[in-house]
Amino acid sequence: MGAGAASKLDPARGVKGSIKNSKFKTQGFRAFFCLFVFFCALCGFAGKISAQAPENLAERIRAGNSEQKRSALFEIRNLRTAEASRTALPALRDSDEIVRATAAFSVIYLPKDEALASLSPNLRDKSEIVRRETAYALGKVQNPAAVNPLIETFQKDKSAEVKNACVVALGEIGDAAAIDFLTGVLRQKPSDDNDFLRRSAARSVGQIAQIIQIREAYTVTPESFLPEKYKSVTLEKYRNLSQTGEQFRRAVPVLIEVLENAREADDAKREAAFALGAIGDRAALSALEKNLNAKDYYLAEICAESVRKVSSAGASD
Repeated sequence: MGAGAASKLDPARGVKGSIKNSKFKTQGFRAFFCLFVFFCALCGFAGKISAQAPENLAERIRAGNSEQKRSALFEIRNLRTAEASRTALPALRDSDEIVRATAAFSVIYLPKDEALASLSPNLRDKSEIVRRETAYALGKVQNPAAVNPLIETFQKDKSAEVKNACVVALGEIGDAAAIDFLTGVLRQKPSDDNDFLRRSAARSVGQIAQIIQIREAYTVTPESFLPEKYKSVTLEKYRNLSQTGEQFRRAVPVLIEVLENAREADDAKREAAFALGAIGDRAALSALEKNLNAKDYYLAEICAESVRKVSSAGASD
């Protein structure tokens, strides 16, 4: 006889089973209710902590040790607000160079002019790591007024890492006023000592052009290896920047020379190909097409993407 039949025939067993089920449901409800109350209390507590966070973070920056200050600065950066960034300002003048360096990225959410005024003095800091991180941070601020201070820092600073940070930052700012300076970096002869700097300069030229073309600072070279129809670039927005900016016209032959130079590092060639596509000048079409079957399949893919951009820009002239 089945268990179901037995419970039907045995009233006591049926009642016992019913009571047992009822108790289980009651206990489950109580557990759920307690968990719900605990969750609500936790949310309220978290909200209270969040509301107190700026004061707590400011106090840790004022009186904490170096690790506590750095931890607070990371939390400030994650808040991504101007109000939070202002609590980090004292850390820019801290006695510990690591704290000063960490603070650079914690103030980038200030209004652009305020961020520039706060960060610029640290481009002359005695610590190389502070100068480097400050340059990178100014790139994230994207204030065109930072172009000249970054170029001046590049010219005066003896650190290769600081120089490279300045070049990278100029690309992220996206102002065409930096193009001639970056082209000047590329006019230097390639060597083992400057190949990374040249790669960064070529990338920054392309990044500036891309920002002007489609307002997008983030660059990936190549964009992808997907079929053409799946590429994300909005080609109808591309135009020949050489027609509207003399600095871009002057940059094109220099970039072509980088692309065609057998002594050039692979990374610099790839970034030059990307930059030529972003500028959209048809004068680069021949050099790009020559590399469509390059042994470096990354370069070949970048050239294919750039040919598409240049062709689109030419069609809209």
